[in-house]
Amino acid sequence: MEPADYNRPISRDNVTDAAATAFPDSVEIPERFIRTGDEARAGVVAGEDEAYELPVVDMASLLDPELSASETAKLGSACRDWGFFQLTNHGVDEAVIQRMKASTAQFFSLPLESKNAVAVREGGFEGFGHHFNAPASDKLDWAECLLLDTQPVENRNMEFWPTNPPAFRHALYRYSEEMASLARRLLGFMAADLGVGPEALLGAFGGRRQGAGVHRCPPCRRPEQVLGMRPHTDGFGLTLLLHADSTPGLQVRRHGRWFPVRPLPGALVVNVGDVLEVLSNGAYGSAEAQGDPPRREEPDHRRGVPGRVL
Repeated sequence: MEPADYNRPISRDNVTDAAATAFPDSVEIPERFIRTGDEARAGVVAGEDEAYELPVVDMASLLDPELSASETAKLGSACRDWGFFQLTNHGVDEAVIQRMKASTAQFFSLPLESKNAVAVREGGFEGFGHHFNAPASDKLDWAECLLLDTQPVENRNMEFWPTNPPAFRHALYRYSEEMASLARRLLGFMAADLGVGPEALLGAFGGRRQGAGVHRCPPCRRPEQVLGMRPHTDGFGLTLLLHADSTPGLQVRRHGRWFPVRPLPGALVVNVGDVLEVLSNGAYGSAEAQGDPPRREEPDHRRGVPGRVL
């Protein structure tokens, strides 16, 4: 991927009072968030007036015996050409999704002191905090996020699982179960597209680590100076992304250009990760993505918009 610095390991830092103060209404962006030159995004962003189609895969068609072959071909094409698609009719329990969205919004609306009860520790990765790109740069993403291991159950570090809001733990527990089940179904169809038996992929991922990332990119008065999430590929096998609302921001890179993702109602965004690219011998490409914060034109515009649940 280009530039190479995009794929260097990320580190994490605590969200400070100064950062929390800057997020709501700051006109002057703190220096550690400002990305210029080589640290800014590379590549042209497709214009709003430009027509383009992002891949969409329908799980209901994948499961339909009469339509499965053609939909599996669409799935394979999306994974080869983009490393990314939106998944409709995914079958995830809507009540589980709504509880996860509600718990996410409630967590991010808490005072900083409450969120920092599960703050990331020095040298660690789990917990609440910022991302920054190390060792290339100490610039912070214009975002706050909570990262947790969810599966297998014995890997869970419960001291980082919030108890406030009270429903958060159960919501994430059920949501992670649904995502694990959906990932297994998708991997089965991907194996069919690749011409291998289901166990070739399912066996490689069975019992492996599943993580959850809950992200919030606050609105910003100077969005051209910051990134909600730096350009990156996902280091895992498969990423299932739930947008908490219709706020745009996610972009996916193809042939050197960035294409904004406008989330379809009720859909999940699915990214091929680095591990799946390797397992498929490069047939599937790991998607490169980045996140822009929402633009804030007025002090109260989109205040408290929740981020994305991964």
